[in-house]
Amino acid sequence: MARLARLYAPHTPQLVQAHFAQALANISDPTPVDPLNQLGAWLRECALEHHVTLHGWALLPDSLTFLATPQQRPGIARLMQAIGRRYATRLKAGRVFQGRYRSALVQPGNWVLPVLVWLDTLPVQHGLVDLAENWPWSSAAYHTGLNLQAHTWATDHPDYWELGNTPFDRQARYRALLTKGLSHDQRQQIEKHLFGQWALGNELFLSNLAPIASRRIKPAPRGRPRKQPQSGKALNGPESR
Repeated sequence: MARLARLYAPHTPQLVQAHFAQALANISDPTPVDPLNQLGAWLRECALEHHVTLHGWALLPDSLTFLATPQQRPGIARLMQAIGRRYATRLKAGRVFQGRYRSALVQPGNWVLPVLVWLDTLPVQHGLVDLAENWPWSSAAYHTGLNLQAHTWATDHPDYWELGNTPFDRQARYRALLTKGLSHDQRQQIEKHLFGQWALGNELFLSNLAPIASRRIKPAPRGRPRKQPQSGKALNGPESR
């Protein structure tokens, strides 16, 4: 089966995830502080270099996940390639990532905030911390106002700004979203579309996106297409003479 082409649409946020071929540390090992710090620095440098606007991120020992809006069509791919090249210099042999990275286009207004909550809580889901804000290598502390100075290169998505009129309001309401968490259906939808590499949004969003996207944005219907009746033949009964 042929690989899907990269999905891109102008001015549309993308959720991106890649798993490392070799984890930065084993589960039983201490947290790999220096490698995670280095990975964060690479993400920042490569995003700036390739004109990718970062809205949220989660760096784990086994994976890299972020939500971003590329300013140019090849921005995400070039960012990932640049991180891969930097990482490869630290390896004695082998690949950097487990195959290709996965990505999904995300509908603003409906899905950006749930996606941010999903990625900011990945460290909690993996049992690395009890509170999302306590993981230094995600955007949770930034979004809740606990660590703003360390991430001055981040850019809030407009959906985040809609949470309140002041930074305090936005941070407090985002903290409430983290505490509440996502429904099972929301998590399932995000992970399904990320794994399948499709656009995540309602039908209006998809219909507006389809003409400007780089490829098909949702799976094709299953089964063979219906045969259309041939011109000049009756729908019922034999051909007229």
